[in-house]
Amino acid sequence: MSEGGASGISEAPFNAVYLGIGTLAWVVAVLKLRAWRRDPSHGLLVVAVTIAAPATAFVVASPVLYRLIDRLTGRGNLATLLVYLGITGFSAAAVVLARMWTPPKERTNSRVWDAATGATWRQARRRLAVFAVLVPVMIALFFTGGADSPETPLTFDTTFATIPQIAVFLVIYQALFGFALLDISRVCSGHASGLPYGWLRRGIRLIAVGGLVACGYVACKLIAIGAAFAEVDGVEWLSTAVGPAFAALGAVLITAGFAGPAVAAWTRRRRDYQALRPLWDLVYRADRRLALEAPPSAWTERLAFRDLEWRTARRGLEIRDGQLTLRPWVDPAVVTAATAVAERARLDDGDRAALIVAAALRFAGEALNAGTPPRPREDQAPLPGLDAEPGEERAHLVRVARYLYAPLTGEALAVATAAG
Repeated sequence: MSEGGASGISEAPFNAVYLGIGTLAWVVAVLKLRAWRRDPSHGLLVVAVTIAAPATAFVVASPVLYRLIDRLTGRGNLATLLVYLGITGFSAAAVVLARMWTPPKERTNSRVWDAATGATWRQARRRLAVFAVLVPVMIALFFTGGADSPETPLTFDTTFATIPQIAVFLVIYQALFGFALLDISRVCSGHASGLPYGWLRRGIRLIAVGGLVACGYVACKLIAIGAAFAEVDGVEWLSTAVGPAFAALGAVLITAGFAGPAVAAWTRRRRDYQALRPLWDLVYRADRRLALEAPPSAWTERLAFRDLEWRTARRGLEIRDGQLTLRPWVDPAVVTAATAVAERARLDDGDRAALIVAAALRFAGEALNAGTPPRPREDQAPLPGLDAEPGEERAHLVRVARYLYAPLTGEALAVATAAG
């Protein structure tokens, strides 16, 4: 994070970059807070704080808001303290998150963190105690340093580093920030190596890389602060240009690391929700009492962005109920024909089951609508996938929906019809 501005430095790029990054990070933080409300856990709350604290700091660091805060409070450069406290809040949350992160081999469920153990909290409390001591020291040093004039949204560090209190304030801040970045990068690098390939692994690697990149900000700032304290000129560009570039890039990577897995999961839920529509329509036509509400319009379906997990789960349950409704009209000959077609096509077990169910349900729906009498229970053909585990059930139903009007399904129905 950068703070202050010297004459001759355009503030427009800093406004655009800091407000853009801060807003994006706050969007991610809000999504994490919503997830925490749905599934309260210490881990999700810490993740939300880890994102929200620096997001606020970036917004406040934008020169336009920096100057506004100073005018409203009547104290110059007060926004610098707020920015650095926001980043320090990130540092504290990051070291706690690093302690809470559970290595893949030690997990008992799908969570990547576990704050339930006493050892975890003892480690976290020891580190938080350091912040609890140093943050009041930072505040005291800032207010006793007399760094309220001139107002410097882009060059606070190099302008006031000659004041001993401010120099110590800046070094404490950078030390806490650097320690947190290295800690979270080390933990993320170790855990990512034990994860399977996918968005979670990519996201954790991005956090690790982002932390290391942001360490460039700390290095540039410490060099510039030391040079300013020693009254050495010519290195201010490290503080006003190179350091902020490292901070901005690191923040983008860290934010993307936290957001990537969540966005991927949301995209997958939305894709599954829409993919199930043809299968849901089929069972809805068979028995309209199965659904809580009428089918949504095509536009409503395309614009579905909220509550996707609940909508998809409900759609899956209604499809399962519809399968049971249609089972008396399933023709064993269709199951046999679909099995033969699947074997000729050399489908794997999952696709084979999906093809059989898709063909059976299409035939059953048509038979029901044609007024065909239902088969007695002893003549009803069992369908694969009905005993699928909850974690596998959605994937199975999505496959069935995709096979519902596939060429192989039509071939199986044609074979069964010709044989009949």
